[in-house]
Amino acid sequence: MNILQKCCLLGFAAAIQGFAMATFLLPHFIPSGGAASVSVLFNYLLNIPFSVTLWVLNAGLLLAGGKWLGKSSVLWTLYCVSITSGVVDFFSLHVTHPISNVIIDLIIGSILVGLSLGILFRYGSSSGGMDILALIISKMTGAQPGKTLFYINGILLLLTGIVVDWKIIIYAVICQKIGTLMLDFIYQFKSKKQSKSATVEI
Repeated sequence: MNILQKCCLLGFAAAIQGFAMATFLLPHFIPSGGAASVSVLFNYLLNIPFSVTLWVLNAGLLLAGGKWLGKSSVLWTLYCVSITSGVVDFFSLHVTHPISNVIIDLIIGSILVGLSLGILFRYGSSSGGMDILALIISKMTGAQPGKTLFYINGILLLLTGIVVDWKIIIYAVICQKIGTLMLDFIYQFKSKKQSKSATVEI
């Protein structure tokens, strides 16, 4: 896959993520991750647009974590984060109220976010977020990144639930579960294709 094809594919995946967040999740103040939790809090308390918080937070974390992430990973992730933030900004202006009830929007939004993340991870990028902060803390302190990420996201999610609505905690957990299942499906689909190719070659 050449650079142009990768740009188009990752850009498309990042746009899907932004569309899903702005159209189905954020109107209900449901965060899809740690960075989204911060954007929900800032929007709820200070009326700062979701897209501004997402981009500034991710860009700052990427620059801070560039030493450990590598130049290529930082650039691709910043590219995807910029597209996601731009799409969130665009649709947030037009989608000011929930499209449907919270359960339907939650399911659709979570599936789309999981699908987009699967594509991003598969082709060497990510959506940024608190995994970058967890990596930085891990490198500086020697703490396990998985546990660090769990505590960071847990604290942010709990804070969001306390400030906005405790139901958000439940919705966010469901969102994470559905999104993770979709992400795993993308990887399993890739593995199955690779296994079939290897069988044919043999």
